[in-house]
Amino acid sequence: MSNRYAVILAAGQGTRMKSKLYKVLHPVCGKPMVQHVVDQITKLNIKEIVTVTGHGAEMVQAQLGDSSQYALQDQQLGTAHAVSQAQNILEGKAGVTIVVCGDTPLIRAETMEDLFKHHEELGAKATILTARIEEPTGYGRIIRNADGLVEKIVEHKDASEDERKINEINTGTYCFDNTALFEALKNVSNDNVQGEYYLPDVIEILKKQGEVVTAFQTNEFEETLGVNDRVALAEAERIMRARTNAAHMRNGVTIIDPANTYIETDVEIGQDTVIYPGTMIKGKTVIGSECHIGPNSEIDSCEIGAETVVRQSVAHNSSIGAHVNIGPFAHIRPDSTIKDEVKIGNFVEIKKAVFGKGSKASHLSYIGDAEVGSDVNIGCGSITVNYDGKNKFLTKIEDGVFIGCNSNLVA
Repeated sequence: MSNRYAVILAAGQGTRMKSKLYKVLHPVCGKPMVQHVVDQITKLNIKEIVTVTGHGAEMVQAQLGDSSQYALQDQQLGTAHAVSQAQNILEGKAGVTIVVCGDTPLIRAETMEDLFKHHEELGAKATILTARIEEPTGYGRIIRNADGLVEKIVEHKDASEDERKINEINTGTYCFDNTALFEALKNVSNDNVQGEYYLPDVIEILKKQGEVVTAFQTNEFEETLGVNDRVALAEAERIMRARTNAAHMRNGVTIIDPANTYIETDVEIGQDTVIYPGTMIKGKTVIGSECHIGPNSEIDSCEIGAETVVRQSVAHNSSIGAHVNIGPFAHIRPDSTIKDEVKIGNFVEIKKAVFGKGSKASHLSYIGDAEVGSDVNIGCGSITVNYDGKNKFLTKIEDGVFIGCNSNLVA
């Protein structure tokens, strides 16, 4: 297998998004679109990734960190111009380069791997990722010859009546022989209405040189969806959410109402856990087996042990043990540690506290900046008075303590 490289196009501002946030940084299921693309590419055997930035370059780099190298496109003069910005990093290197848009968050590593293999097996200089759709209006059409190889890409506005009947379209993702790509980019012209340099022109240049240009068709048009406005963003969110929920269900998780359950892509859930409607599970949450989560609960970046129940409650950035019962209407605030077999009841708030094994706060209490031992009972209306207006103080409650109702514990 030859060396593999990747160029991610992420320079556009995305004016149709009508947003201060740059397009590729808009989240889908809690993660910026460009991060989804990079995460999938890193599953492949890629030697170097180059992200072409422009608008919001510093923010994109802050998001992706050292997972990519970067090339700056100062002026947005078309897709070919964008790819050419990676010249200093990739030119002259033998291998195959995949070019992917940073606003295609649904593209999967498996599809890109199939694209690479198709390209390499046919010895092509360029391979276009294509898809078939019922209504191809607005998309470039793929014109193939009798051998199935690509003759040309015809844009919709330039297509004849017969060509417009073709429903195989260009998705904007390509594989190129890396050396051939950067040689051809030098010959791309901006002699068009927009005065821009278009990447599909490389296909025409390679064809005229007698090189093999082919296409690989994905069975799912949805994963090639490019997000250009808020309508498409919502559609990508719907598809990603459905895909994520389906994966959990196939892995043994019961989701009562998938259409009304929001699970972000980095979440891990154990077998025989049940997720009830109206629940949001976000961040890098890890949930054990045989748990019951929801309805109407929000879990963000938590670890939850086996056979724990969380009902109509909120938990953020905390560790929750096994056989714990939380809710309804409890709030576990960040940096809390709930040990095994704990009961946190209705209208109880835990903040930056350690709550020991087997302890209980059954209703209407605030426990903040505290260390609570094992087998402690905290009565209704009890409060750790941890703040004097300037400083916060730690409350320590040792094992086996019984605290009656309406108690203020002043540290």
